[in-house]
Amino acid sequence: MPPRWPRKPDRVNDPAFRKLDDRMNFAVHVAFALACNSGVWFFHNLKNADWNWIVWFSGIWGLLLLLHLLYIAVIADYSVKTNG
Repeated sequence: MPPRWPRKPDRVNDPAFRKLDDRMNFAVHVAFALACNSGVWFFHNLKNADWNWIVWFSGIWGLLLLLHLLYIAVIADYSVKTNG
């Protein structure tokens, strides 16, 4: 059974939901990156290919994931917004 949010989800006015949503989004990005990178490396090793771009591919994707993590851990503001 999937987790349930105790109130109506509101990304704009509910900082706890926004924080959880950002973390779940990051987890999906990590899972997708791991699946793609492991597939590329699997075929690289299977075919004994000479793909010079593969290190850059994995490195840039890893850097983007690191920047995403930095955003949700340090930069994002999850405080309650007040009108006024």
